[in-house]
Amino acid sequence: MSYLRPPTDDVLGQHLLDIILRRQLHALFQPIVHMQSGEIIAYEGLIRGPSDSPLHSPLNLFRVARANNLSREVEYLCRRIVLERFAELQLPGKLFLNVSPESLVRQHDGSQGETLGYIHEFGLNPANVIIELTENQPTYDYERMREAVLHYRNMGFQIAIDDLGEGFSSLRLWSELRPEFVKIDMHFIQGIDHDPVKLQFVRSIQEIADKSNTLVIAEGIEKAAELLVLRDLGIAYGQGYHLGRPHLQPARALPAEVVKVLGRRGVAVYPQRAAERNAVSIRKLLHDVGAVPPSMNNNDVYEIFMAEPRLMIIPVVDAGRPLGLVSRFEMIDHFARPYQRELYGKKPCTLFMDAKPIIADVDTSLQDLSCRMAESDAHHLFNGFIITENGSYIGMGTGHDLMREITQMQINAARYANPLTQLPGNVPINEHIDRLLESGTRFWVCYVDLDHFKPFNDVYGYRRGDDVIQLTGHILAKHGDRNRDFVGHIGGDDFVILFQSEDWEQRCHAVLDDFAIAIADFYSNEDRERGGYISEDRQGKKVFYSLMSLSLGVIRVEPQQYYSHHQIAASAADAKKQAKKIHGNSLFLDRRMQTQGA
Repeated sequence: MSYLRPPTDDVLGQHLLDIILRRQLHALFQPIVHMQSGEIIAYEGLIRGPSDSPLHSPLNLFRVARANNLSREVEYLCRRIVLERFAELQLPGKLFLNVSPESLVRQHDGSQGETLGYIHEFGLNPANVIIELTENQPTYDYERMREAVLHYRNMGFQIAIDDLGEGFSSLRLWSELRPEFVKIDMHFIQGIDHDPVKLQFVRSIQEIADKSNTLVIAEGIEKAAELLVLRDLGIAYGQGYHLGRPHLQPARALPAEVVKVLGRRGVAVYPQRAAERNAVSIRKLLHDVGAVPPSMNNNDVYEIFMAEPRLMIIPVVDAGRPLGLVSRFEMIDHFARPYQRELYGKKPCTLFMDAKPIIADVDTSLQDLSCRMAESDAHHLFNGFIITENGSYIGMGTGHDLMREITQMQINAARYANPLTQLPGNVPINEHIDRLLESGTRFWVCYVDLDHFKPFNDVYGYRRGDDVIQLTGHILAKHGDRNRDFVGHIGGDDFVILFQSEDWEQRCHAVLDDFAIAIADFYSNEDRERGGYISEDRQGKKVFYSLMSLSLGVIRVEPQQYYSHHQIAASAADAKKQAKKIHGNSLFLDRRMQTQGA
C-alpha cells in the first residue's frame, strides 16, 4: 500500500494513514439471535481502531477517512480484517458484513471483486455472508444500486439494510432493493415495552416484512421486557447488549438467564396509549414548502435542490393553483443520464413533474387522506401530498407525518383507553385475553368491582366518585407486575387484572389492604366513625350503607379450558358475583372449573 499519500497535513489524517499502513484495526463480533429458539444464527462484524487512539470509535475513524479521501482504503481494510478474523474464530452461522452503498456501487462498476477475493482467500462461502448496507449519506442512484445488488446476489450473497427508520432513505431502499433482512434502528426498540407509538411502528414494519418475504432484526435490545414484546410481535431476530455485547472472542451461546426468559411461557404486556381528548387536524401535517411556477426551467429547479440538500419535493403552482410535484430523486436521475441535462435543462419543469399528485383540502380528515394514500401508487407515500385551502396551495404534508398521526389515532381510538383512569379499555383487554389463550399458558382473571359505589356518588357527588375510580385504578396498577400482569378498566366501577404472576393471591390481598386504608379519606369524620352513611336505595327507601369495599372474583384459566374472551368474561362475572356476597373487602376464587378439569 505504498501508493498511499496523506492528502493533508492534518494530524488525524497522518494518524489514520499510519493505522492503515500498520493494519492497526481489530474486529469485534456481536451475536444475532433467533427470537423463538434463542439460538445464535449470525454475528455482525464491527471494527475498532487502536484502544488508545482518538480513532478508536468507528464514527471518528470514518469521519476522518472521509475528510482525508481515504474512505475506500479504510472500508476495504475493515472488510478484510472482519472476514479474516471471522474465519480464524470459526464462528457458527452467518456473518453480517458492513458495506456502504457507495462502496457497493463503486466496486460493482470497477469489477474488481475484492470482497469475493477475500472470501475465497479465507475459505468462506458467500452464502454465509450477508452484505449489510450502512447509510452515511443519501442514496439517489437507485438504478445502479439495484444493478449492484443483483450482481452480488448472483455471486451468492444476501442483502441486509441497516438502521431502518433512521437513515436518509431507508424505506425507499427497502422498496427498491427487496433485501432478505432489514434491521430496525435501536431508537424504535429501546423502551418499546412502555411506548405504544414505537410498538405500532415495529408492528407495521413486521407486517410489511411478512408481505415482502423479509426477515426483521431488532437492534439495540437492552432489557428482558423489550425482548419479550419483540418476540410476541413476531420479530425473527434480535441483537443488543442484553443478548451479547460486541467482543473479540464472542460467546457461541446465549447466557442461561436470557434463554430462560425466551423460553418462558406466557405473553408480554403491550403498552397502551392514554386516550386523547382532542382530534388531530390535517393542519398539523402542514409544512411550508416554497413553490415554483410552471415556467421555471429544469436547470433552475435542479439548482434549488442542490442549494437545499434536505429538500426532497418541490411543488409547481400557477397563480395559487397546484399543478404537480417535482421529485429530487427523479430530477437527479434524469440529469445523471447522458445528454439529459443538455436536452432538457432549459425546458419547463413541468416536463419532469408528477402531474397527478395527491391534493387534499386542509379540512380533510386524517382517515380519508390515509385511505386515499392506501389506494394510490406507492410513490405518493414518498412524495407526500399537497395541502390546499379553498383550492389554493398553502403547503405540503409528508407520508411519514401522516403515518405517525394515523398510528397515534389507531392506538388512541375510542374504547381503547379509559379517559378517567388512562387504563386500557375493552378492546385491548379482549385482545390480551386472546393472546393469552393462544399462547397456551396458565393465567388468572381477577374481576374487580366496587361495593356501594352508586350510593356514595349520590351522597358525595360524581366528582368525588371519579376520584375513587382513579384511586382504584392506581392501586390495581401499583400491585401488578407491569411486565406480566395486565390491568384494564372495563367501565364505570368495574376493572380487570389478567395475572401471569404466580403470586397473584398475595397481590390481591395487598390491593384490598391498600384500598381499605385509602378509602376512609373520602368520607366525612362522622361517616368514618359510624362506619357508613344513610342514603336512598333504588326504591327510594332510606338505607344504611357501609363504607365502600372491593370485591375480587378470580378464575384460574388452564390451557385449552376456554376458547374465547367471551367465555372468560362470563365466568369471571360469576366469580365477581360470589365475591360480592361476602361482606366487606373480599377475594373469591372460583374452584368449580378447576375441579371439573381435575
